[in-house]
Amino acid sequence: MRNWVKSLLLVMVLALTLPLTYGGCGGGGNGGGPGPTPDPDIVIDADDIGGYVRTNGVPEAGVWVIAETMQVHENLGNPGIYQKVVVTDGQGRFVVPDLPEATYDVWVRGYGLRDSDAIQVTPGNIVELEAVQAANPREAALVYPANYWFAMLDIPEDSELPGTGPDGNGWAPTLQSQAQFVNTSKLGCQLCHQLGIADTRLRDGEAYDFGWKKAGTMNNTANGLGRTAMVRTFGDWGARISAGEYPSQVPPRPSGKERHMVLTMWEWGDFYTYAHDETATDKRNPFLYPYGPVYGVDIGQDYTLMVDPVNHFSTRYPTPTLGGFDTPWCTQTFKSLFDEEPGPNSFQTLGCPAPDGTTAHAGAYPNPANPHNPMFDDTGKVWLTTQVRREWQEDFPDFCLDDPVIMGTPESPRRHHRQLGYFDTLTEETVLIDTCYGTHHLHFDEEGYLWTSGDSFVFGRFDPSTFNPDDPSTLGPSQRWWEVVVDSDGDGAADTPIIGFNYGIIPNIFDGTIWTAIPGYPGRIVRFDKATEKFETYIPPAPGHGGRGIDVDTNGDVWICLSGSSHIAKFERDKCAQTWGTGTQCPEGWTLWDIPGPLFEGTNQKSDNHYYTWVDWFDTGGLGVNTVVCMGTGSDSVIAFLPDTEEFVRTYVPYPMGFYHRGQDGRIDDPNAGWKGRGWWVDYGSDPMLHTEIEKGFIFHTQYRPDPLAH
Repeated sequence: MRNWVKSLLLVMVLALTLPLTYGGCGGGGNGGGPGPTPDPDIVIDADDIGGYVRTNGVPEAGVWVIAETMQVHENLGNPGIYQKVVVTDGQGRFVVPDLPEATYDVWVRGYGLRDSDAIQVTPGNIVELEAVQAANPREAALVYPANYWFAMLDIPEDSELPGTGPDGNGWAPTLQSQAQFVNTSKLGCQLCHQLGIADTRLRDGEAYDFGWKKAGTMNNTANGLGRTAMVRTFGDWGARISAGEYPSQVPPRPSGKERHMVLTMWEWGDFYTYAHDETATDKRNPFLYPYGPVYGVDIGQDYTLMVDPVNHFSTRYPTPTLGGFDTPWCTQTFKSLFDEEPGPNSFQTLGCPAPDGTTAHAGAYPNPANPHNPMFDDTGKVWLTTQVRREWQEDFPDFCLDDPVIMGTPESPRRHHRQLGYFDTLTEETVLIDTCYGTHHLHFDEEGYLWTSGDSFVFGRFDPSTFNPDDPSTLGPSQRWWEVVVDSDGDGAADTPIIGFNYGIIPNIFDGTIWTAIPGYPGRIVRFDKATEKFETYIPPAPGHGGRGIDVDTNGDVWICLSGSSHIAKFERDKCAQTWGTGTQCPEGWTLWDIPGPLFEGTNQKSDNHYYTWVDWFDTGGLGVNTVVCMGTGSDSVIAFLPDTEEFVRTYVPYPMGFYHRGQDGRIDDPNAGWKGRGWWVDYGSDPMLHTEIEKGFIFHTQYRPDPLAH
């Protein structure tokens, strides 16, 4: 279970077998000795574990108590880790509620502390945990989130940019500003894993130069930013850490509502699982599938993942392709109708080194399908964006071939990655759907149409109601697409194509429009009006930049977490004096809030990364309707923003370190059960899992109770 080599703390723990309230006295129990000070406010049931955390008699507020076991959960036919995590209140008290019958390892992690050794406890008992302060600030920092270590990187000053290339200062001439460096490094270097996690803190520049070559895409990112300067900058960072430096900025312990959380976690997948998003219900109706299985995808090994949170087991189902297509993503090619030979069309991650690189994980990702973004509908189907065939233009469906919007020109042929499919949870079969347009994320609108991002040229729409998998003639009529072209001069005519990877997508339930986000620097959002078939685009004003995921609230306002600048942004189109243009025309429509977190030292740039954006339409998490969630992808955290009070509630996932938050869902299992009948679902989405603290992946349920002792 736990990697004890990484454990830092020796603690003294006294476990007591007491009545189910803290009102009793007397001793005995697992550890013997006198009992803790009676406290009538701590009450537990037979399936809870409660108690205190203290250091030399002083309560430890805002630290995590972790209870884990391998006696409850089964993962892929083998014993798997099951755990619950809670936070102590202002007096160091805690209650871990609703534990299945088992023996649990119970231990403490907290900022400023060493980790504790685990004691074995069964539900129905009260324990007192004696914590010990970390010996020094460096030891304390070993459990800080990755972004606190990443913030130590000495990033280039604006005065050094634009770069002058390998014969000058080493930065790429295309790198124009410090903000652009931060944005690009997050989009590239942190696309798959956290920077600052222990496995990324290497000894010197030579180690980074060698390490980047282990994955072709990572290597290309280093080259694109300016390899000479990247080796120098990261080498200095690693050398300073190796010499004993540690973060000067200290993360705050959980406070307020952050202490109300309960995390329930189940192991799923295996050592090479590259989990990417999860789905628990239909976003339009969170009451569907109560207490049912939760599904995800393994983009690295071509599986649909499943966890049953009631019966405590997880399994997976293979994601097929058409016609025996079996080329892994990292070696795929593209060939237009105008070319004689194919060219590369790959994403080279774990096991796919640069030409002069090495890897210990060759073939780890046999993923021709590379499935992505599962999404429940209201009929028990989990829809996927997934690659079903080669992406050579000659393999496109016939009805695509005559459209230049799809095919492009001989000088500029167009490629479109991924198509569609769905996993039927009733039959446990996967149905594949070929499309002309590329796909990446997907969402259903109020009419039941499925809208997809993932194409650099068009918005795609699929109509499940007209598609019959047994009738190929229904494939073409079930799909439509619109080229993204905006009116740049206000004459009412669309005249300027907006070409860029449409990443996030959301139908606006307020007015029926469709919105996407295009990453990059500074990035942009795009609006499509189904009624008029017209597009608009808007660019966030400085200092905001780098949006990826996008969502809307029930008032029709658009929300986007700006990864590059670490802002939450709200866009209100009704505030715009002008809506036509190429993006800069409505700065007055934007409102930005700084997301709390560390700054790169000596700058105003933040080190956290926000992979996606999700808005809780129905208060599935218990923090309120229209709670906005930014993924704390670089900071081991779920970052909730409450618009009515402009309050941030950050829920750290303390163990195992390396929680990489990609996607989120929320479900209401029982509207009459209070906090126990609702919650958010989130998974570890890191690539590779070997960068996490114990090299295992989890899916977990996040719940917020009325207070830290509720049970």
